[in-house]
Amino acid sequence: MPRVLLIEDDPAVREGVQLALRRQSHDVEAAATGELGLEQLRRFRPDVVVLDLMLPGMSGLDVCRRIRTDSQVPIIMATARGDDVDVIVGLEAGADDYVVKPVRARVLEARIRAVLRRFGAPADADARIERHGDLVIDRAGLDITLRGEPVPLALSEMRLLLTLSASPGQVFSRQQLLEAVWEHSYHGDIRLVDACVKRLRFKMAEPSGAPRYVQTVRGFGYRFRTP
Repeated sequence: MPRVLLIEDDPAVREGVQLALRRQSHDVEAAATGELGLEQLRRFRPDVVVLDLMLPGMSGLDVCRRIRTDSQVPIIMATARGDDVDVIVGLEAGADDYVVKPVRARVLEARIRAVLRRFGAPADADARIERHGDLVIDRAGLDITLRGEPVPLALSEMRLLLTLSASPGQVFSRQQLLEAVWEHSYHGDIRLVDACVKRLRFKMAEPSGAPRYVQTVRGFGYRFRTP
């Protein structure tokens, strides 16, 4: 039974989402504040976190950043607006996906199931350990090391790197990556791809002007290059 931690301050929304998720056979715990949510995270050990962006006290962005300091649990961010700035800031803080409030139960359930499906290795993963210069990718173990040091990647970052590196030199459009990594088809969600690329490059210490591994192909998308 998938465990979901819901961090939401609005009592009506919290109760409604809890009820809807429990009807879908999820084990759900809820917290009204970010501080309580972080406490429950350590005790409950959820499979996925649904995190409201606008929380009293500690903001949803701060909660997201705190979670990412020592956990790569999938995070679905809930934002009251589809505003690009809010969404991009949340994604760059470490969220794996987002939904716009008021959240429709079917949409949230679909996103949760998609993120849980993506949590494992890709279906075509094998025991290969690939070496690309200083970067080592263990597809079976889902371990990434750079210059001998582990690179802690969140779910979406790992899936993005595995997808790109499976075909070095091939250019992927943002739409292709959106469908392959996030299992979305809505064109407006391509900002998920750009935000994730930015986070991935940061964790891999990629120079902003001349990325070594994940390169932008202007007007088309992204590709992985072996040094």
